[in-house]
Amino acid sequence: MTGADRGATSPGANAVEVPAPAKLTLSLRVTGVRPDGYHELDAEMVALDLHDSLVIEPGTGLTVHAELPAAAGMGEVPTGPDNLVARALSAVSRESRVRLIKRIPPGAGLGGGSSNAAAVLRWSGCGDLAVAARLGADVPFCLVGGRARVRGIGESVVPLPYQERHFVLLLPPFGVNTAAAYRAWDELAPSERAGEGRAGTNDLEAAALVVEPRLAAWRDRFAEVSGGQPLLAGSGSTWFLEGTPAALGLEGQPFLTVGAAKGALVAVRTVRADYSPTDDTRG
Repeated sequence: MTGADRGATSPGANAVEVPAPAKLTLSLRVTGVRPDGYHELDAEMVALDLHDSLVIEPGTGLTVHAELPAAAGMGEVPTGPDNLVARALSAVSRESRVRLIKRIPPGAGLGGGSSNAAAVLRWSGCGDLAVAARLGADVPFCLVGGRARVRGIGESVVPLPYQERHFVLLLPPFGVNTAAAYRAWDELAPSERAGEGRAGTNDLEAAALVVEPRLAAWRDRFAEVSGGQPLLAGSGSTWFLEGTPAALGLEGQPFLTVGAAKGALVAVRTVRADYSPTDDTRG
C-alpha cells in the first residue's frame, strides 16, 4: 500500500532508520546540451541537516508521513512503482516495507526524492554511481553526500573538502517542475539566461521564473526583510541566503508572507558525508 498520512505506526524490532539529507545547489552552470536532450552541468552541491528519514523493515509497501516545516506545502509524492524509493529498491533487487518521513518539500529543488533513493542504495550497500545515475541526475551526489563538484548530467561527482556553513531557506507554498525549467532554458535567448558563465550563480534561475512567475515576489520579499540577494536552489522553488537567522535579521520568524500566502523559513547547516541524525539539532 502506498499513500500519504499524518499518523505514524511504530516500527518493528527489525526496522532500520536511514537519513536522507537535502541537497543545496550553491552554484549551477548549464555547460551544454547533449544530442539526447539531456543538459550538462557544472555545479557545487552540499548536503544539509534538513533531512527525510526512511524506516526500512521486512515486508512490502510504502507509506509517507509528512513532518514538513511550518507553512511548507506538501507537493505531490509519486505513488507506486514511479516513487524513487520503489525504483531504488528494484535497482538493487531488494524488497522491503518503507515508511518515508517527509521533511523536505517535494518540488522545492532540494533533492528530496533523489536523496530518498540514495538512502535506499546506502542501506543496501550499493555505492555504484552508475546505478545511482540511472535513477536520476541528483542521486549520485546524494549518494556521495557532503560537498562536491557535480558535472556531466550528474554522474560525475568529485568530493570537495567539507566547509561548515549556515543558510536560511525560504520555502514558497508551491513547487517548480524541473523538466519544465530546462525546457524554458532551451527556449531563452543566450542574453536572457541570467548568470550564464559566471561562478556563484544559477543558470536555471531565469528559466524557473518563466515557468513560475510567482517566484519573483517571494525573492523580493526575502530580499526586503534580510537585506540580501537570494539565490534560487536548482530549478526552485526554494530561495536561500547564507547566514544564520540572527545575522540576516530573521531570528524568531518561522515564515514570510506574500499576500495571504505563507512560505516557511528554515535555518540549516551543511553536513558531512557521514551525517547521522544524532548530530541534528532538530532531534
